[in-house]
Formats: sequence, structure tokens, C-alpha cells
Amino acid sequence: MKIAYDAKRIFSSWSGLGNYSRDLVRVLATYFPDNQYLLFNKKKSERGEAVLKLRNVTFVQTTKGTLSRQLKTGIDAQNNNADIFHGLSGELPLRWNSKPIKKIVTIHDLIFERYPEYYTWIDRKIHFWKFKKAAQSADKIIAISEQTKDDIIHYLKVPESKIEVVYQGCHASFKEKQSQEILSEIKEKFNLPDKFLLNVGTIEPRKNLLNIVKALKDSKIPLVVVGSRKNKKYVRKIDKLVRQSGVEVSFLSDVSMEELAGIYKLADIFIYPSFFEGFGIPVIEALFSETVVITSNTSCLPEAGGPDSVYVNPENVEDIRAKINFLWENESERKRRGEKGLQFVQKFNDEVIAKKVMKVYKSLV
Repeated sequence: MKIAYDAKRIFSSWSGLGNYSRDLVRVLATYFPDNQYLLFNKKKSERGEAVLKLRNVTFVQTTKGTLSRQLKTGIDAQNNNADIFHGLSGELPLRWNSKPIKKIVTIHDLIFERYPEYYTWIDRKIHFWKFKKAAQSADKIIAISEQTKDDIIHYLKVPESKIEVVYQGCHASFKEKQSQEILSEIKEKFNLPDKFLLNVGTIEPRKNLLNIVKALKDSKIPLVVVGSRKNKKYVRKIDKLVRQSGVEVSFLSDVSMEELAGIYKLADIFIYPSFFEGFGIPVIEALFSETVVITSNTSCLPEAGGPDSVYVNPENVEDIRAKINFLWENESERKRRGEKGLQFVQKFNDEVIAKKVMKVYKSLV
């Protein structure tokens, strides 16, 4: 088979959608090496270098022109005799020629419908139109969780038979055993406390860092935060609360994937009380690191966290505080839940995901 991808996120994004796209192509090319995998984009970047080193993965420059991603990429894939075109981030090209090609789109979430307050009116309208158009055009839709599948059926009015749930994986670094020497170097480089609570994710209202800081007031529990500080208004609110409450918070930037994997392993607890997620990759990154997880009892997060993570109401600061204190003071419970979590998270391993996606592909050709 020859499979074409809209590779914009592979080359443009270091985070969520970029990681999903790179990891998916990587695992498919590794476990199904007889296929050809074509990455269509205007240009390459260092973000996609590792994937392009795989012998069966090829970069193809999209034909230049206005709106080339929307109007040229699909036809370029057809002219390269691709059997399947896979849109990795909720979109598919708008224009095609008469050559046969099957179309698949991955939809990660419909947060813009569930939480419209996080988006401008025009962004909501554009997102909905793109996702609705892609869902109609696709032969199959891959939803990254049962929660997302339910939302696709509800908001986009798609028949259940058209949707397949295939969970996400995570970067290989989180599954590797790092030596004590490497972990010590990471601890020293970032000046990490001997014992700390970890939060990873973009600093924005939906991720709910504010309630973590509120829950830590008067606790003397150090918090390490790894995430982009793009939402300036929310960041200022966090910074003000940190100053007023006296909570010890370290904000880290310029962290490589390998260093982040080490930070997860060094953490005593990982906390992720997001109000809503399409999946929640940081949760499985923590589970692969054998670090106990506190996360929300909402959306798909129990799907990602499994039976041995600890769940909180993300709106309830007292609940968050109580669960943090329970685990912080109980090392044996942290260890037990970390070990159980590592067993559960094997369902998100590379080979499992590769086989499920390939099964979707083969169902169409």
C-alpha cells in the first residue's frame, strides 16, 4: 500500500498534534515496513527529521499555489498513486481528481463545541466547518477515544459505523529505562527538588493549573510545571497567585523529549486536572514512567488513566488538595499505583496502535 499524509503538523508542531502525527507514522513504518508512507507538506523542518530517516517514509512537496494544503495536497496524493490519504488533524483536502483514493481523518476532540468560551466566534465556526466537511468526505474516521467518538456522533451527526476508536500512543523516550546517572544530570540541569509534584501541558484555562496552585497553598509541596506560557492573561493570573500563596513553583522551558521523560521518572506524583481532553497524552507518558497519576474524573481521562490512577473533580480545590496529600504522604501507595499503572498502559504500546490503524486502512482497500 501507498499511504499519503497531510504532514503539516509533523513539520510545524512540537506538541500534541505534532507528536501524534510523528508517532503514528513512525509506528506504522516500523511494524508495517512493506508499505510506502508519503508526507505531503510545503517544506520540511527539523521536527520531522527522525521520521524521514525511516527508509519507507518519503517527503513530497505539495504543489505551490494559493491554499495549496486545502486545494492541491489531495490531488498531489492521487497523482502519486496513493491508495489512502490520511488527514491527521481533523481536516481533509477540499479538492480531488477522478483517480480512486480512500480518505481517512483523525479527529482528536471537539472541545470548541463543548467549551466555546475558550474560542473566538470565528474560530469556532471555522473549526466546525472544517471538521464537518472532513467527516462527510472521509470513508472512515479515527477517533482517539470513546469520548471523542461520542462527540463526533453528537455534534457532527456522523453514523457510528463510520467511526473507529484507536487510542494514541506516546514518544518512545517515555518507555525507555534511563540510567541513574542520566536522571541525576537532568535533576541538576533543571535544579529539581528532591521530591516534587509534576504538571505538563500548555498553560491555559482548560488545563486548570490555577486550581493546582490553590490546592497547594500552605502545603510546602514543590510543583514543577513544563508547558508553553502562550496565554499571557492566564499566566499573569497564575504568577499573581503563586506570589500571594507562597507556593514553590518551577516553570521549565526548552525541555527535550528525553529530558521530559527523565523529569516524569523523577517526579513523585503527576497531576493533570484538566477540565476536558480529547485523550490526554501526558497521562500515559506518566504511566509509562511508572509515576502515579492524579487526573480528572471527566471526559476521556479515565480511559487514559485506568483503574489505578487517582481521580478528582477538577472544579473542587479541596478534592484536589486531599488527593495530593493522600499520595504525598503515602510512598507505598504511590509505588503500588505506579506499578499497576505501568501494567495498564501497555494497551497504548506502539505495536497495538499500529495494528489497529492498519486494520482500518486494510478495511478500505
